[in-house]
Amino acid sequence: MWRRLETLALAAALLGSGAAWAERVIHTEKSAYRNILVYEDDDRRCLQFGRDARVAQTCVSLTNPDELRFDYYRMLLGALYLGPAPQRVLVMGLGGGVMVTVLQKLLPQAQIDCVEIDPAVVRVAGSHFSFVPGPQTKVFTEDGRVFVKRALRQGRQYDLVLHDVFDHSYIPEHMVTREYFTELHGVLAPQGVIATNTFSWSSLYASESATHHSVFGPFFNLVNPKRHNRVILARKGGLPPMAQVQARARELDGPLRRFGVTPEWLLPLFDTNTRWPEGTRVLTDKFAPANLMNAKP
Repeated sequence: MWRRLETLALAAALLGSGAAWAERVIHTEKSAYRNILVYEDDDRRCLQFGRDARVAQTCVSLTNPDELRFDYYRMLLGALYLGPAPQRVLVMGLGGGVMVTVLQKLLPQAQIDCVEIDPAVVRVAGSHFSFVPGPQTKVFTEDGRVFVKRALRQGRQYDLVLHDVFDHSYIPEHMVTREYFTELHGVLAPQGVIATNTFSWSSLYASESATHHSVFGPFFNLVNPKRHNRVILARKGGLPPMAQVQARARELDGPLRRFGVTPEWLLPLFDTNTRWPEGTRVLTDKFAPANLMNAKP
């Protein structure tokens, strides 16, 4: 009874906050890590972490399961342009399970490890977003950095890492640093690819750029100015030439077009001319003020 009252109170608070996106709330839950909200708006169902979150974590179409409602989903899939089909994939952050579900369809033979700190998010992904881990998929409920440290000690390696880790406000501080990305670099196979989801408007833009470059060297910077999305694509050992990326995009055009990913939309976003001010501080475990610096200008 108390649990139900708490849930109803949370829903009332969220709806009473005046947020324009709150249409029909269908589920609320207070986990050990966050307030979880699921709502529907027209043809979409969305997952959001609390009333103060700036954006929804996941949105899916209620009529077309293959429709990717966020541009950054398609931008993350640009990682597949950087090499052959990955056999071992690490997905950091589950959300509603959209990216894992897409990868299971695109790469049915690949082994996929997904790390999500919050067991409540895993439950909600299954109950409200039709997420079902395939036979080659394992979901680990633990802190992502702890998982990566263990994988590094065990010598596990991945051909592809999709990094999409957010709490209600931004990427957790311990998962934006040079030390952390060095650990991720260590679990990448030779010529393994990492795709990191972040924001183009963050005050950490320059420091995030400098930090990635300090670990991976040159990277492709994908920015969608209409949506403020930013995805950083890097490859262990250096980026492939653009001609190779374009050839791979043509090879994948058929499978990816099913999900709305087309070379004519995605390739123009690939940019290697990212600049940041000289002297920009690299984020480290001792200097990682993510929660202080990411305010929108």
